[in-house]
Amino acid sequence: MPLAAIALGSNLGNREAILREAIARIARLGAVRAVSSFHDTAPVGVTTQPRFLNAALLLETSLPPAEMMAALLAIERDLGRDRASSPPKGPRTLDLDLLLYDDLQLHTPAGPNHAATPALTLPHPEMHQRRFVLEPLAEIAPKTIHPASGLTIAQLLAALPPE
Repeated sequence: MPLAAIALGSNLGNREAILREAIARIARLGAVRAVSSFHDTAPVGVTTQPRFLNAALLLETSLPPAEMMAALLAIERDLGRDRASSPPKGPRTLDLDLLLYDDLQLHTPAGPNHAATPALTLPHPEMHQRRFVLEPLAEIAPKTIHPASGLTIAQLLAALPPE
């Protein structure tokens, strides 16, 4: 069964409770194999917003990638995120990103309603540049190979410039 790596983040409301609820809902999509600790991080990009709580998890699932992404977006909506009316990279109750899906490399364009059917690129196109993604993922999957670069998650994290 495929193994998906998912990043979780929240910077509005009770961040920890939201992440714990998201993990419980994601667990309904397959079998959770590992969950990182929660990391309190500064916002990136739009820096005039509250700090984030970030985590990563590994999920064994039979859902294909597009269905997995749709399910993650539904969880975001259920927990208060409205992608259509919120600014990109802005404050959000929940952000779920499908980072990896086994060793699959994939790019599908967004549908006509970008909020409902966003583009899906695997591996996630920015994950290798994001410490707030790589640190929690390295806790639970340091030897996992990034299929596009051939480097492990631990190597990608080590290659980031110091903060």
